Amino acid sequence: MNRTLPAQSGASVFDRLELLLPLVSKPIQYVGGELNATLKEWESTVVRWAIMYPDAYEVGAPNQGVQILYEVLNERDDVLAERTYAVWPDLEALMREHSVPQFTVDGHRAVGDFDVFGLSFSTELGYTNMLTAIDLAGLPLLAVDRDETHPIIVAGGHAAFNPEPIADIIDAAVLGDGEEAVLLITDIVRTWKQGGRPGGREGLLLELARTGVIYVPQFYDVTYLEDGRIQRVAPNRPDVPWRVRKHTLMDLDAWPYPKAPLVPLAETVHERMSVEIFRGCTRGCRFCQAGMITRPVRERSITGIAAMVEAGLQKTGYEEVGLLSLSSADHSEIADIARNLADRYEDTQTSLSLPSTRVDAFNVDLANELSRNGRRSGLTFAPEGGSERMRRVINKMVNEEDLIRTVTTAYAAGWRSVKLYFMCGLPTETDDDILQIATLAREVIKAGRSATGRNDIRCTVSIGGFVPKPHTPFQWAAQLDHESTDARLFKLRDAIRADRQYGKAIGLRYHDGKPGIVEGLLSRGDRRVGKVIVQAWRDGARFDGWSEHFSYERWMLAASKAFAEESVDVDWFTIRERERAEVLPWDHLDSGLDAEWLWEDWQASLDEVAVEDCRWTPCFDCGVCDQMETEIQVGPTGVTNLPMPAMPARPPVLA
Repeated sequence: MNRTLPAQSGASVFDRLELLLPLVSKPIQYVGGELNATLKEWESTVVRWAIMYPDAYEVGAPNQGVQILYEVLNERDDVLAERTYAVWPDLEALMREHSVPQFTVDGHRAVGDFDVFGLSFSTELGYTNMLTAIDLAGLPLLAVDRDETHPIIVAGGHAAFNPEPIADIIDAAVLGDGEEAVLLITDIVRTWKQGGRPGGREGLLLELARTGVIYVPQFYDVTYLEDGRIQRVAPNRPDVPWRVRKHTLMDLDAWPYPKAPLVPLAETVHERMSVEIFRGCTRGCRFCQAGMITRPVRERSITGIAAMVEAGLQKTGYEEVGLLSLSSADHSEIADIARNLADRYEDTQTSLSLPSTRVDAFNVDLANELSRNGRRSGLTFAPEGGSERMRRVINKMVNEEDLIRTVTTAYAAGWRSVKLYFMCGLPTETDDDILQIATLAREVIKAGRSATGRNDIRCTVSIGGFVPKPHTPFQWAAQLDHESTDARLFKLRDAIRADRQYGKAIGLRYHDGKPGIVEGLLSRGDRRVGKVIVQAWRDGARFDGWSEHFSYERWMLAASKAFAEESVDVDWFTIRERERAEVLPWDHLDSGLDAEWLWEDWQASLDEVAVEDCRWTPCFDCGVCDQMETEIQVGPTGVTNLPMPAMPARPPVLA
């Protein structure tokens, strides 16, 4: 697409966009104007950010990471931050036809006018949506073709811990927490602009790279061995560090964001206010990239959480508060948090929820506090592995007795539905391990009926395909091919259907194994995979995280074209096990985890040896606290009762 700019830099394109909105589905998602949104005068600011969650508005608008960065940046008087999201194919076609550029939903300004275009990736399947946005913005797809009139493109989020597949597309990547990182980038951009843009675009990127905490791929060269493996990744300038470190935000109470959460006008996937109660996890689940890369654990205090809940409810009007983290019930003061919040909001319409709960951290007293207003939705647990052997392999130490005891207590206390999450394709997994999921679900239903004397007990089994991720002990593991994944899932489906006594009470939800192969290619790929992404996008790939838009055949065709003259293919990146001596594409990106510790934990998994949570046991030497100069931050804070009165009951609504 040709670069089309408004009449003046920073001008709104809404007059052109508005004419197209009656012709597309869900036009309200493009109009902006949400409660607590920020709109600043363009000329009153020096540094301007366009921030994107590369998915549809209904998925991206509630994203807490984007909301936090949006607010942190806009608190600076001379900084402007606006949001943009992926547009659906119907609007994309019309925008191309009528030369409307990628726009922000706040000021409806062209993304190409901004200084920084930041994208937060929670999954690699958003890469093609990024390319659509770049192209609609009138920007060159490849970083090498951009000049200082174009915004710098910065990737963040979990996928940024291996940005090599998009290294030729982005200008920079940030590993880890973004709050301080975006302010650092802002300061560097401000100084560069006010100093007359010394060195042009390369001069700005060099200043970013010299910090040692912002990765600029163009300053690193990759060489390969004849067999396709990486020989080394090395800086091509003497003033660029060999390794780039992640950002770790300490003292979360000092960063109570978002202070004024956005309230979308259109329907979104989460209609609630969310408060992050702690960050990081040390449970050590070997498949879990999020738990590994966000170490160490940093808890918010009970008073800090309560203040965020109160302020957020006052500014949003939401009636549900989600207490978020990777495993919310693991907060050291969760019982006091739940009791105090339940006391405060008992006579209101406000409900509390823990979206992420481990079996061994759950208790019915806690659940009862969270459902005091009478709302009892289904409970969700994630054993992940079907058999106890598999749970030792993945270090998810939940035994069957614990699970049955927990769900029995829940059923007896009034819950009628339980959802269980599992994975298929884990290292060393066999058909029998998967079939034991059916046995476990059967025992759950049996225990529920026995505890309640009722037959309306339900258990839903939800299964996702395992994808090995960088910076985890499973980063060396072979991924199961999609044919074998599907075959195991079909055997599980047949086993549940064949159970005449309990089968009808067990719901089974699963996806086929093909999307996982593409995700695996993108998550552990190197720079050669970038050509596959661009080719798939040119062939029409959009919204690859949505089953109705995903095409495995399109991706495989793109790979065959892109790899035609390479010594590697899709299988080489996915179903091949790596050796210890192999240079991995992300080895120059420092998550704080010691490579030797990761390898030893990978060997422990093969030996079916589990390890404890280092919050409560001696240090296992993963390296994070020492190498990142951080420490685990957990309670107790000494506060058990909050000094806040109960909220007044809302008057009844008169018919």
